[in-house]
Amino acid sequence: MGKLAIAILGTGNIGTDLLIKVMRSPVLSCALFAGRNLASPGMTKASLLGVPVSAKGVASVLDLAGRVDLVFDATSAEDHVRHAPLFEKAGIVAVDLTPAKVGKMCVPAVNLDECLSLPNVNMVTCGGQASIPLAYAISQANSGIEYIETVSSIASRSAGPATRINLDEYLDTTETGLGSFSGCPHTKAILNLNPAQPCVHMQTTVMAKIAQPNLDRTREKVAAMAALIRHYVPGYQLILEPLVESGRLITMVRVDGVGDYLPKYAGNLDIINCAAIAFAEALARRRGV
Repeated sequence: MGKLAIAILGTGNIGTDLLIKVMRSPVLSCALFAGRNLASPGMTKASLLGVPVSAKGVASVLDLAGRVDLVFDATSAEDHVRHAPLFEKAGIVAVDLTPAKVGKMCVPAVNLDECLSLPNVNMVTCGGQASIPLAYAISQANSGIEYIETVSSIASRSAGPATRINLDEYLDTTETGLGSFSGCPHTKAILNLNPAQPCVHMQTTVMAKIAQPNLDRTREKVAAMAALIRHYVPGYQLILEPLVESGRLITMVRVDGVGDYLPKYAGNLDIINCAAIAFAEALARRRGV
């Protein structure tokens, strides 16, 4: 039985961690690891693992049209806007790990099936992957949600140059995703980069303003959602079950990384990669590979 052929574009920490996850998958194989610098740590790692590498970037992915089924684009939001139409023309499914908002937002625990037939899907943001399922669960248990706010705290060391460059896009995309999946008209996303040593693990808090919250139903829905996410993000832990405080419904999760290539405290990077792998594996199974 064959495997879904994957290209990874972007050889930083996220791309290299994706590589390790692809190689461990029973239904995915890495046909190309592409970037711009053959001497980068990611390129060196891929070469040692026997994975084909290229410093020609997006051009090298397009050269494999017909032999690559899916590309993980781990470059930047600005770059993906340029790449997306090229991938679609080449017939390569694009999984966007930047906050570019080109394709449909995909949160596997919520809308995986409806994304599998699309040419381009966006994995939102790390904070979005952590908070949107909670916001969705809250919306399934309550009506009349007036406002949702999410606050993610991550280790400063886990926020690389691409994350910092895309910070405005990160906030905007996360807020858009919260509203889209929950139906709430007013949303806000906040990201705290914590410089503490030792490095903190990712924690995400979701707060909702609801006139008459159904707390029992909310706890049931949130617990079920957290259990579902753990099928593809093992380190996703509900550390504060929903409660009402000062007129707000509050819940909180912690995300520990698997530790494939990234440190375990970098759950913010691991969760978006795990979500991308969950999509790719579901696509592979749908195609019968």
